[in-house]
Amino acid sequence: MEICIIRHGETDWNKEKRLQGRENIPLNEEGINQIKNTIEYLKKNKWDIIITSPLSRARQSAEIIAEDIGLTEIIEEENFTERDYGEASGLTEEERKKVFPNGIFNGVENIEELQQRMISSIKKYIKMYYGKNMIIISHGAAINSLLSYLSNNEIGSRKTILTNACINLLKYNENELKIEFYNKQAAEL
Repeated sequence: MEICIIRHGETDWNKEKRLQGRENIPLNEEGINQIKNTIEYLKKNKWDIIITSPLSRARQSAEIIAEDIGLTEIIEEENFTERDYGEASGLTEEERKKVFPNGIFNGVENIEELQQRMISSIKKYIKMYYGKNMIIISHGAAINSLLSYLSNNEIGSRKTILTNACINLLKYNENELKIEFYNKQAAEL
């Protein structure tokens, strides 16, 4: 069983290096092209299910993929949404340093909670669709928290900068979920 986790394509906020949490920011033209490029990799395999964060940039990415590879149903999963960055959301690093010189801002989702909701949802869908190949569209911090969990913190949160539209492949076999590869662009595969 393969689980392909894709980060959504680029948005204007990504381009401007703004901290993007739970806001509904659409893909920009580059983001749409990035997602279309991932389809070349996806066409190498058969995919049965596509699940997405409900945020517009992820949903839009899922719609582009689903239409091209022939999946008619897109499942939305709230638990695959991005980390909540509270007061810092929407700010660039420079703006955050100005507004919060001590580096502390309210309302940020705890990384352990983020990780727990990601892993419990992956396990839920493995159980629901056992033996089916899944595509999941999510977000940088959310995916990184999962990669960190699965690698015993060797990669992922605070260590890996995931590129937009990157492909991360997990394999589930005999009750074990393993990272096959991570943070790859379709052209690399």
